[in-house]
Amino acid sequence: MKTALKKVLIVGSAPDAIRAADWDTSCLSHTVVINNAWMACPSWNCWIYPEDFPTDRHPGVDALHGKSVVTAQEFVPVQNALGGFVYAGGTMSFTAGYWALGALKPDVIAYIGCDMVYDKPGGQSTHFYGTGTADPLRADVTLQSLEAKSLRFQAMAHLQGCSVLNLSRQPRSRLLVPRVEWQVFESMTQAPRPPLLNAQAVQNALQAESALGYWVESGRYWEETEKFDSAKLRAIDELWLATACEVA
Repeated sequence: MKTALKKVLIVGSAPDAIRAADWDTSCLSHTVVINNAWMACPSWNCWIYPEDFPTDRHPGVDALHGKSVVTAQEFVPVQNALGGFVYAGGTMSFTAGYWALGALKPDVIAYIGCDMVYDKPGGQSTHFYGTGTADPLRADVTLQSLEAKSLRFQAMAHLQGCSVLNLSRQPRSRLLVPRVEWQVFESMTQAPRPPLLNAQAVQNALQAESALGYWVESGRYWEETEKFDSAKLRAIDELWLATACEVA
């Protein structure tokens, strides 16, 4: 007997994250909210946040009842098993994705509110709760190309038999993965056909990462940035960008 499709939703803090408040997520195995996104999606069952997330932004005890909480203790070893923070990109949109991929073993991961675009057209807020810190745009050697990091995640998911989608309706997104509407994701009973990837480019990128050997077991790569050559990491980003060259 065929088992049900295992679907995971990851909710970030872009303005359209609030769309998730109206969704019936009972069809999903997990609804993972990042940082403040627990406020945007009441039906969440898994909250992930980094060590420096302010305690005054944490959900209350009642809100946490019966829910799973994922901290660095849980997500660092999972992300290390999938290449580590230097290559994956040190921001929570990617960390949540890698943790979900490695720990939850889903068939499909869909993002909402993780476009990593912080334009403010017409005075709009950058985040659903107002104007927040544009964490992925900070000066960080691991985040020189958000597009490359999104393609890396898509490739790693593909190698694990998992498809990655974006439910955003925003005009721009740094996540270079296919977009679908919530209704399509909700009704999905089999995994969508993933975009074609340049398999040789994927192998080239993984081999380049291995050869460079940038590894920080603790996950606190920012404590060792003097060891990392930004030009060499840019070159690896270019290899990941090349994985999309055969996408139809």
